[in-house]
Amino acid sequence: MSEARTEQEIAEIKERILTALETVIDPELGIDIVNLGLVYEVEFEDATGDTVIKMTLTTMGCPLADVLTDQIHQALAEVPEVGKAEVKLVWYPAWTTDKMSRYARIALGIR
Repeated sequence: MSEARTEQEIAEIKERILTALETVIDPELGIDIVNLGLVYEVEFEDATGDTVIKMTLTTMGCPLADVLTDQIHQALAEVPEVGKAEVKLVWYPAWTTDKMSRYARIALGIR
């Protein structure tokens, strides 16, 4: 690894990570996990490329956790700066439809 990246460069990498995560579609709702508001945080370690995605699911017993995690790893593989990737499921704060983007609300007919 060469010299450390600037904060701006790291912000751009995180933005590309989020863009890659927009390709991960929740099979039940047909909307990507970013617009659903399921991704709470992206941590990116510049020196190693280690990336941690902190996210939740629409329900605690969601049977799709493994499917979504696999798809997230595939999406992150498309971002060259990402080294080791980890998905951490968190349950606080609890997900609500308030976390959805305007796009997701319109697509699902939620006001």
